[in-house]
Amino acid sequence: MNFKFSNLLGAPYRGGNVEFKKDAVLLSPVGNRISVTDLQKSESITLPFENGRNISRIAVSPSGSLLLSIDETGRSLLVNLHTHLVLHHFSFKGPVTALKFSPDGTLFAAGVGKLLQIWRTPGFRKEFAPFQLISTLAGCHDSITCLGWSSDSRWIVAGSKDLSTKLFSVYRAPDQHAVTLSGHRDVLVGVFFAKPLVSAHDVGLYTLSRDGALFDWRYFPNADLPQADETKNHARAGRKRRMQTEKDDMDLDGQKQHKDGEQMQEEEEDMGAGRQQKTETNLITGHWRQSKKNFFMQSAKLASCDYHMGLGLLVAGFSSGVFGLYQLPDFICIHMLSISTERITTSVFNSTGNLLAFGCANLGQLLVWEWRTETQILKQQGHFFDVNCVAFSPDSQYLASGADDNKLKLWSAASGSCYVTFAEHTSAITAVLFLPTNHVVVSASLDGTVRAYDLVRYRNFRTFTTPTPVQFVSLAVDQSGEVICAGTLDSFQIFVWSVKTGRLLDMLGGHEGPVHGLSFSPVHEILASSSWDKTVRLWDVFEGKGNVETLTHTHDVLTLAYHPDGKQLACSTLDGQIHLWNPIDAMLMGTIEGRRDIAGGRRMGDRRTAANTSSGKCFTCLSYSADGSFLIAGGSSKFICMYDVVDQVLLRRIQITHNHSLDGVLDFLNSKNMTSAGPLDLIDDDDSDEEDGTDHQSQKRLGFGLPGTGSNKARPVVRTKSLQLCPTGRSFAAATTEGLLLYSMDDNLVFDPADFDIDVTPEAVDEALQEKRHARALILALRLNEFNLIRKCVEAVPPWEISDITRAIPPSHLGTLCTILAEFLDKSPHLEFLLQWCEELCVWHGKMLEAQQRELLPRLRSLLKRLVQRHEELAGMCSSNQYMLQFLCSGFSSNKVNGVVAMNL
Repeated sequence: MNFKFSNLLGAPYRGGNVEFKKDAVLLSPVGNRISVTDLQKSESITLPFENGRNISRIAVSPSGSLLLSIDETGRSLLVNLHTHLVLHHFSFKGPVTALKFSPDGTLFAAGVGKLLQIWRTPGFRKEFAPFQLISTLAGCHDSITCLGWSSDSRWIVAGSKDLSTKLFSVYRAPDQHAVTLSGHRDVLVGVFFAKPLVSAHDVGLYTLSRDGALFDWRYFPNADLPQADETKNHARAGRKRRMQTEKDDMDLDGQKQHKDGEQMQEEEEDMGAGRQQKTETNLITGHWRQSKKNFFMQSAKLASCDYHMGLGLLVAGFSSGVFGLYQLPDFICIHMLSISTERITTSVFNSTGNLLAFGCANLGQLLVWEWRTETQILKQQGHFFDVNCVAFSPDSQYLASGADDNKLKLWSAASGSCYVTFAEHTSAITAVLFLPTNHVVVSASLDGTVRAYDLVRYRNFRTFTTPTPVQFVSLAVDQSGEVICAGTLDSFQIFVWSVKTGRLLDMLGGHEGPVHGLSFSPVHEILASSSWDKTVRLWDVFEGKGNVETLTHTHDVLTLAYHPDGKQLACSTLDGQIHLWNPIDAMLMGTIEGRRDIAGGRRMGDRRTAANTSSGKCFTCLSYSADGSFLIAGGSSKFICMYDVVDQVLLRRIQITHNHSLDGVLDFLNSKNMTSAGPLDLIDDDDSDEEDGTDHQSQKRLGFGLPGTGSNKARPVVRTKSLQLCPTGRSFAAATTEGLLLYSMDDNLVFDPADFDIDVTPEAVDEALQEKRHARALILALRLNEFNLIRKCVEAVPPWEISDITRAIPPSHLGTLCTILAEFLDKSPHLEFLLQWCEELCVWHGKMLEAQQRELLPRLRSLLKRLVQRHEELAGMCSSNQYMLQFLCSGFSSNKVNGVVAMNL
């Protein structure tokens, strides 16, 4: 039962800035979590930590080892990106509107309201007060919107909503003041240093405002030199006067020598002053002038921008979904493309400048573009609205999810990436499942259609309809994959179709309420349906006998699930109970009281506490484990409950989120936020200058208000709409408000104390390996149940001894060995070696594996999943090599002239 958070899928990008790490790794905020996308491996993972609220700003250190994430209230986490562990917690005591690390990584700047704070970057060691405030710079009259560092990390420029730009010295003296650059007529969007800070005669700034204006500022050293230079000038004048008095007593040759010496001394002093000016440039004592003014000439507003100092390139994203790439300082447009119709909320270069990342909060879309070759590297768009249903494929490699945005998406469970999206439905998708063949996925929708999709050609090859328009809310398929059944919301009927012909076979009537649950028996040809009419009905679909049995309840039945052996049926009712029935004898086997287990979380509008309210205290989704030992249940709550089927007791409660930006997470509300007009968080008092998706994450939802009315400020309510356990039993997926959450078994294996002896030690394993006693070493490692030791023993076995060693393994350790081999197949390059292990395991222990099928089924499915995955990887490679060999052979024969081979490749 040791499940832990593994990944977050289907959650869209809703706002905040994105950052690159090591050129090919993209980090983006998703709610209160951070999603990491590896562009080279095409993999996406979600970091295991959570912020208290939705993340508004993130920053990655130049070395790529530290991540600073800050939520909407100013609370931050400092994370080690190598180990994915949280190092420190800190609060800035206010919303942070701008955040950036210095180029050398020793400092970082944060714009907290009107103040600019410079902090020293904490290290990896444990400290009592890791965040050290270097200075607080004031001068801005409104919130800071953007920041820019100089290449030497000594100067910082800030743009704010007061339409001005301030230049600060990080280590400024008490008498130094900030330089103010004004002239813009709209809010500043970006400020950047034009070139690396090397010489005072070559310093520039670029400032960009929301109205599309780009100002080019140049620095000119002050004609009034500092006090040290004035002293040098006075000394030079004194020497000249003394030389003039001695001129009459000198001859012409001596006078010439004095002049030459004076000129050489002055040149040395000028060179010394130049070297001092080059290393210690003071950008405050000189003059700043506007050398050039450019305009983008776009009808839309400038929404985001970024500048690459090494290449001199500027990318600008507009509110119309258009972005442009410009070469500065000539302001030459290199590319101008449209990626959407909504505002581009973030734009950023990677460190080499060849990749561009764009984020569109209103569409929930992330896009990575390579501008040199004009190719699209990544386009990831999750479900924009709530995910309603989820299903695992029979081989556990893929997941299917349907949502209120009318889209069906298929995900790779290993990489976490979406590889296909179907948009044929015209209304919300309510149910989805895979056929046993693993090549067809079926979805039901409120638009009155059930659609079947071919996963080989990626097309909708069959559409199942009804004589009259209805709304489907449940779906089921038999074990052969030939019959599909769907339950309706309005007509209270169950429709039965043939998959091959698409013909409507039967309409089952008898329910007096919406049919929200359908499931076929795994071993019998019986269909079970649950309805809000307080009944569960069993149907014989194939014999045409109709309703066979009716199981009556005292409350509305919300959902149901069959046990893998078909001898138990679990039904969830509105009073928070789970009833366990014997579907063969129609006898009640037991009842699980889950009302108190799922209770938790008080909504903003609740008049009662979380313990006393009756809303949400019921389960809306159920799922059995692969071996049927436990049952997981979820509903309109922040908890997912796991129950033991035999003892009918609660095993564990998993909290799906700690995001306080969602409603129903807190158990106790702050009375200070309650007013006579209602909770403060629900009062629409947003600043009109705030940009949705830039200053805070977008929280748009389907059906936010009535037609013709404006959207209110209601917050999404945390809930679990669907649960599905993986056929391997090693993971499960939950369709929640935040997206598609994946939980997997903890990889940290522990030994069994009952199989532990004083002689079973890692030293004994090493000793057996040194003595070439591989069978004893492997059995000792299996008894210890340590991953590294078992891997060491397996890899040390010679190929010709695999058969003998496999035969000597005790039956009690077969499940552990299957799990270890599955892990090896995923990571090890020795494929033939591991395949020989699998073959010998099936040869010598096939009957034992079949006898223990119920206990070992999840582990065997996990092993089969890895084998199929490696087979598919090698199939494409072998096919391409086969065609390459045919091409080479054909070229070899055609270019053979007069016995001389000429191959032109």
